[in-house]
Amino acid sequence: MNRRAVIAVLALAPLGAVAGATYHYGWWGGRHDTGLTLSGNVDIRQVDLGFRVDGRIAEIPFDEGAHVSAGDILARLDAAPYEASAAAARAQVTVAQTELDKQRNGNRAQDIAQAQARLDQEQATLARTRTDFDRYAALVRTGAVSRAGYDQARESFQTAQGRVAAAAQALSLQQEGARREDIDTAAAQLALAGAQNDKAATDLADTVLNAPNAGTILTRAREPGATVQSGDIVLTLTIDRPMRVRAYIDEPELHRITPGMPVLVTTDGNARTYHGTIGFISPTAEFTPKTVQTTALRATLVYRLRIIIEDPDDGLRQGAPVSVVVPDPRSTVN
Repeated sequence: MNRRAVIAVLALAPLGAVAGATYHYGWWGGRHDTGLTLSGNVDIRQVDLGFRVDGRIAEIPFDEGAHVSAGDILARLDAAPYEASAAAARAQVTVAQTELDKQRNGNRAQDIAQAQARLDQEQATLARTRTDFDRYAALVRTGAVSRAGYDQARESFQTAQGRVAAAAQALSLQQEGARREDIDTAAAQLALAGAQNDKAATDLADTVLNAPNAGTILTRAREPGATVQSGDIVLTLTIDRPMRVRAYIDEPELHRITPGMPVLVTTDGNARTYHGTIGFISPTAEFTPKTVQTTALRATLVYRLRIIIEDPDDGLRQGAPVSVVVPDPRSTVN
């Protein structure tokens, strides 16, 4: 090496040292990580299913492991007792409605005419007894009739007056119709019958057990022919859509992720890589050793996050351990 080359090397050496130190200590743009790897599991989401009414199981068309769609009929009870109750409740509604209509419509024209005829008859009787009474009153003063005959004529006249008054009241009632209180009572009876009818219809509908979500039958706890009480578990359904992954991140790395970040998910024995998105990050730590933490203890804190898988298939099983890679996390400076 000639003298000029040696001088150039010696001149560039300090610059190289400065550049290396600058990169090492983050003075020159910081240090950028290429990815962040987390561990987690496919979320286990399941629901225990049962009937809201008592009864005998008539049918369970699906076995364990069967995949079902939302709304599929998973089981049925013997509906005969509930069908009879529903029919009786509908009949009660008809009876109550008829009674209310009767109260609101008032009396029939024939009933009113009959009351009017009775009044006319009583008024005719009153007119006859009045004539007899007037005649006896004139004769008793002359002694042509006895006092007893006069008293009898007067009594017949007074009785006829009472009958006319009663017939007039009966006609008035027929013309006026039902009282307001009777109509209100009939309306309340109809409302009660309607509520009982709704309950009977709901109970009948509850003899059919439908799948609330798409999923897989995990457990078949009862068999056809068994008698169950309201709330007894008949089937357990695992919900696989949407598929979620529960992962954890150390507290020092928490600032590197945000909701909405894309992630890649892999599982043991499966060559496929799944795509997902960070949906939820817990605002609180899962493990807090002490109220006051040292720097070393803070490093043991972890936070839970939920990842939504965008392209799930049967290769991801609930509970399976997975690795989650955040390909583009926020930078960290050391």
